[in-house]
Amino acid sequence: MEYVQFGKTGRTVSRLGFGGAVAGLKNYLHDYDPADEGQRGQVVAAVEKAIEMGVTYFDTAPGYGAGQSESIFGDGFRGADFSKLFVATKVSSRFEKGEGIRSIENSLKRLGAPALDLVQLHGSSYSAEHADFVLREGGMIDELEDAKRQGLIKHIGFTTEDNNDSVYRFIRSGRFDMYQLCYNLFFQHPYDPNRPFGSLFEAEKQGMGISSMRPTTSGLFSKWMNMVDPGNKRDYTQDLIRFCFSNPLIDVVLVGMRNAGRVIANVALCDDIGSRIDIMDLFRYYT
Repeated sequence: MEYVQFGKTGRTVSRLGFGGAVAGLKNYLHDYDPADEGQRGQVVAAVEKAIEMGVTYFDTAPGYGAGQSESIFGDGFRGADFSKLFVATKVSSRFEKGEGIRSIENSLKRLGAPALDLVQLHGSSYSAEHADFVLREGGMIDELEDAKRQGLIKHIGFTTEDNNDSVYRFIRSGRFDMYQLCYNLFFQHPYDPNRPFGSLFEAEKQGMGISSMRPTTSGLFSKWMNMVDPGNKRDYTQDLIRFCFSNPLIDVVLVGMRNAGRVIANVALCDDIGSRIDIMDLFRYYT
């Protein structure tokens, strides 16, 4: 397993992260029901296998199935040494005062953890007004910093699928230890190595930890391939994940895994460092 220092958190984590959306969301990408004991048990076994194989970074959220993902992770964590894990979850970025702490306390119960290594504001797009709401006195960032002082959480981050001005405001505020972004072969807007330009570069300048979600494009690449080459039966899943591992600024690539077989395959892919591409060379202009 490849490990990396996760930005200014100072923590060493696995480059392969276990993403929790597929654990809690019904029929997300494939047929699945977290209420089905057999299917749920497969995800628990996947979490256990991941720990056994050296995965330390686990990312979930109360919003993934109304706490189902956190509960499934909690079952997989039973008997685990939390000092060797990095457990990340989220809170709504629209909570009013007091709601964030209650959410964190409920997450701790579901996960069975003594403290949370990371709590992230759970957001897809932040308008200027929304960013003001988060950063204002008494806003969510203040509440998360209070939770940190209480020892409930260790680090603070935010998630986003945007690359707009609010993202840069959050990065430059200096109040976040990391950020999680949507980055893959289709969505490369945070990283243009030719300029260089993008929020990935700004986060790196701030020393933030960086995790990426949706490495397999949430099925969009397969849809596109079916449009342009309907007869192509190749499974590009591992190639898409490998592309994200190849980005030198991304610390952790989050991959959803619903069974132990997927864990074994993705750990092997993470270990296969020699198969990665040189992204700078890929995008270099030739004259």
